[in-house]
Amino acid sequence: MSNQELIVSLDLGTKNTRVIIGEVSNGTLNIVGVGSAESLGMKKGSIVDIDQTVESIRQAINHAERMVGVQIEEVYVGVSGNHIALQTNQGVVAVSNEDREIGYEDIDRVMDAAKIVTLPPEREIIDVMARQFIVDGLEEIQDPRGMIGVRLEVEATVVTGAKTAIHNIERCVEKAELRLAGKILMPLSAGETVLTKDEKMMGTALVDIGAGITTIAIYDQGHLVHTTSLPVGGESITNDIAYGFKTQTDFAEKLKVKYGCALVTDAAKDLLFKIPNRMNSKEQPDKEYTQIDLAEMIEPRVEEIFQLIRQETTRLGYRELTGGYVLTGGTVQMPGVIQLAQEVLHSPVRVAVPDYIGVRDPAFTGGVSIINYVQKNARGRAVGSARVASRKSGVSRSGNWSEKLKAFFSDFI
Repeated sequence: MSNQELIVSLDLGTKNTRVIIGEVSNGTLNIVGVGSAESLGMKKGSIVDIDQTVESIRQAINHAERMVGVQIEEVYVGVSGNHIALQTNQGVVAVSNEDREIGYEDIDRVMDAAKIVTLPPEREIIDVMARQFIVDGLEEIQDPRGMIGVRLEVEATVVTGAKTAIHNIERCVEKAELRLAGKILMPLSAGETVLTKDEKMMGTALVDIGAGITTIAIYDQGHLVHTTSLPVGGESITNDIAYGFKTQTDFAEKLKVKYGCALVTDAAKDLLFKIPNRMNSKEQPDKEYTQIDLAEMIEPRVEEIFQLIRQETTRLGYRELTGGYVLTGGTVQMPGVIQLAQEVLHSPVRVAVPDYIGVRDPAFTGGVSIINYVQKNARGRAVGSARVASRKSGVSRSGNWSEKLKAFFSDFI
């Protein structure tokens, strides 16, 4: 363990705060630990209570630490939301080496040059993504390392965010007694993890349907070109169930997870469940319903979500997407979602699932993608102030992590 690197991601979701520990050994990434806690200080993807968010982070961190037997000291945190904006810019530098061979230092300098943009005082830069490098006028270069040249240029996409949202995240991580290794744009890391090269070239919408918000990322010509969010998600479905059955939201969430179906035609009339009588009156026994009754509440809301997604992609200038839609997030696991999405979106649809031992749940795509993105970029320009999670010396992994991961994910089935 002492010669192996750990990378820890923090995903602050509306419903759950998730911590994932990835181990990099000989260039191979394995997920070895997962921690999750209810998000008490989040609403619609934004922090609304610092202290409650800090407590959720601590609980998720402690859960992950116990699973693996390490002490987490720094994390990479995912950033997304409607405050994110993309803008293009260029950077130009002279190659510094005497032999004119382009190296990491030249790439770092030209990327820093691309960061020189005029921003409103309430915004700051989160990341800079290279679209192409140009060496002495030669264009469409993706990796200029080792090439010979005098002038190095980059056409880049500058990712900016609202200072308030970013600083609130930084504050929560600090109060949780953790170091912030870096901020990772989740639509970018998720796209790099789950989309194929062809999907990114043809024009594809990566849609993450979370609890409080739905994030849409458009990829075209191999690059992330748009990202936006809608204030709807799995919570909207849960609230409809709670209202329709006149029950508590916690119970409605359990019904959705266990019996939910997005298409009435796919629901079973012989699959029954009971709604507890909230008055505890013997004269009013628990009411019995079928899966069809539940689906009749779910289908209109899911259909509306996909209608809003289609309207948003059309607004962004993508009425037709050759690569279709790739869905992720906990909500997309519900039976019938893919069929309903295909009917509404009139495009190819697939669900992206993390393909790592122990982690094959769309709800964890965001956290896993952060680790994957950090690992892939670790030998290039730095994506944060540190690249691996710190541990106390002498602390080793405890127990059988594979069995612990299986046990953890069985709670979501």
